[in-house]
Amino acid sequence: MIKSVITPCLWFDHQAEQAANFYISVFKNSTIDHISHYGKEGFEIHGQQEGTVMGIRFRLDGQPFSAINGGPIFRFNEAISFQVYCDTQEEIDYYWNKLTAQGEEVQCGWLKDQFGVSWQVVPTILEELLNDSSRADRVTKAFLQMKKFDIEKLKSA
Repeated sequence: MIKSVITPCLWFDHQAEQAANFYISVFKNSTIDHISHYGKEGFEIHGQQEGTVMGIRFRLDGQPFSAINGGPIFRFNEAISFQVYCDTQEEIDYYWNKLTAQGEEVQCGWLKDQFGVSWQVVPTILEELLNDSSRADRVTKAFLQMKKFDIEKLKSA
């Protein structure tokens, strides 16, 4: 049972289990906690075949998530994204490469994964650099030209 006050719920057409398995392969200390399946009841409403995955609860590095296979009614967009904070360039490269595989690179550390979910892969030092009023403009100019963040270029800005 998930005991978090807030748990993001992701609506998929039919890829909830595939997505959860992908995400737990990317993030350390991750697990699938529960999978539920559609039964006979409600077919006239949900239209899903009996036995197919209805919902899945999983954790990514301890953060609880849930996902449902609700059909093609809703699609992901950039209005919601998940931030992944990284201490090193190696971490940024790892998450960027994993999450953009079959996905798409966007601007300023943003990307969309193969399922259309938006992520931001962000260096933890960025906030400190932006809070330095003598550097903030140069750092902003530098990162606006990046897709994947480059920590050394941000530091040298």
